[in-house]
Amino acid sequence: MSDNNVALMAHLMRRAGFGTTRTELEEYVKKGYGNVVEDLVEIERCDPIDEDVLHRYFGSFEGGYAGKWMYRMISSKRPLEEKMALFWHQVFATGVGKNQHALSSANQIDMFRRVGLGNMRDILLELSKDPAMIFWLDNNENRKGEPNENYGRELLELFAMGVGNYTEDDIKDCARAFTGWTFTQPPPLYPQGFYPAHFVFMEDDHDNGEKTFLGHTGDLNGDDIIDIIVEHPACAKFISRHLYNFFVADEPQVPSWNVTPPQDPEAIETLSNAFMESGGDMRHILKTLFNADFFKNARFKKVKSPTELVTGILKLVGTYQSPQPGMGRYASATTLMGQQLLNPPTVEGWHTGKEWIDGGTLTERVNFSVREVSDASKPGIAEIINRLKAEGGPLSPEAFVEKCLELAGPLTVSDPTRESLTRVAKSGGDLNLDTDDGSEEGKDRVVYMLQLIVASREYQFA
Repeated sequence: MSDNNVALMAHLMRRAGFGTTRTELEEYVKKGYGNVVEDLVEIERCDPIDEDVLHRYFGSFEGGYAGKWMYRMISSKRPLEEKMALFWHQVFATGVGKNQHALSSANQIDMFRRVGLGNMRDILLELSKDPAMIFWLDNNENRKGEPNENYGRELLELFAMGVGNYTEDDIKDCARAFTGWTFTQPPPLYPQGFYPAHFVFMEDDHDNGEKTFLGHTGDLNGDDIIDIIVEHPACAKFISRHLYNFFVADEPQVPSWNVTPPQDPEAIETLSNAFMESGGDMRHILKTLFNADFFKNARFKKVKSPTELVTGILKLVGTYQSPQPGMGRYASATTLMGQQLLNPPTVEGWHTGKEWIDGGTLTERVNFSVREVSDASKPGIAEIINRLKAEGGPLSPEAFVEKCLELAGPLTVSDPTRESLTRVAKSGGDLNLDTDDGSEEGKDRVVYMLQLIVASREYQFA
């Protein structure tokens, strides 16, 4: 199989999933790029994760819901299902820090799994009925005669259209349309434990008066508002730019989009057209995206989020392919790197791209990566060592570096990085994994080389 096919498939699996093992990668290449895209998007082709096993091994709180979610990310046969849940969690940011009800936050992620690859109307409708979102943006306080505009404002500004595509009057009547959309209050946490909250429509709190929204006038309710939004070209462009930022290449932060044009307007137009022609069907849009040249050519154009970095390392080292205790520490690791799952800092979500990196978070990212690849007995590291050994005979320092970069990615590095890695490799001479005397020393050299690779600047990019 060609190196380019392997590199392209690895790129797809980093973006549409959370990375993959080398063995899985080669199986994907045999299947063919287009077929793999279909399998990724049409998730029903692959078996779902065993919820019963997941619950029995992790319970409700082992490592918290975030730790359990990370296990799903690295183990699910439907990686795009989890990746889209992460995407919508970033776009429709709500935090357990305010709602103080972890089950509602976890149920919201379940909702993203259930509808996240559906059409935009259903996604926005489910979002508008979600208790975590309703409480996060105070729509439970949105009543006839006393409208609360928080949800209506953010629905237009950050969730579906973007600044500049609506007026203040649109916000006011949008808010009125969502009056009475609230939730049932669950029992107190103690001593009953967590019970779910459920959406409820309070007819007496709903404003049935005439409203005008984006040029449409009538007794509009929340369903009508969502229909109008999804049919508007601004929604197609806004969601397309979110998809481009998440799956293709880093864009500026969302609040600047009304004054900063996209870096690839043609790509946004392609995705917007796919949105409009399909009525906002995410599967159609994502197939368009993954098969486009602008996606295939955008390798290493995104800084990995902490979640992507941690899950990618775990896929590389091959651990947690089945339920084991300890996933909680990996959720804690992303928190130290600046991304606490289920608890984004604001309604804007996390600032992405190079804003993931500062002196403190970079240190955490490098230390975590180096520590995780330090054990030659981990399945993924052992596989890399065996593949190097299967090359037959000693490997020159240059070949040793090249093969490690290939097996850890494939990863493209700059000339200075490659020179530094080669200089280290030359200090030990040729790599020989064939002899009993040299095998342990050789394994140590492989581990050290992998540590240098995951500590490199280039490894921070997806």
